[in-house]
Amino acid sequence: MIVAGFGMRAQAPWTSFAELADGVAATHLAVLAEKAALPGFVEFAARTGLPVVEVGAVAGIDTPTRAARIEERFGTGSVCEAVALAASGGGRLIAARRVSQDGMVTMAVAEGKAGT
Repeated sequence: MIVAGFGMRAQAPWTSFAELADGVAATHLAVLAEKAALPGFVEFAARTGLPVVEVGAVAGIDTPTRAARIEERFGTGSVCEAVALAASGGGRLIAARRVSQDGMVTMAVAEGKAGT
């Protein structure tokens, strides 16, 4: 299982997600449950046809990236890294956090442990 995990601003267009995911061989998409219905993400997910894993909470998930504002709000250093790791069943990050050119979306990629 290869999971592309996303963090986003509410106004993010689907093209920002597509920019980051281009060339990534993901089998699943991951997002915070509270952001799963945002229009840009919904359109992007529909265009990919990939299953979406909604992650309920990311507090306490250790991530390589440490953004103070994100830690204060979500309890983890990076939402995209945390949702990718959570959805992968505790796998490992295989692509570092990247930011879309418009700054609206972040993405990290995790590989699930064998059997996930």
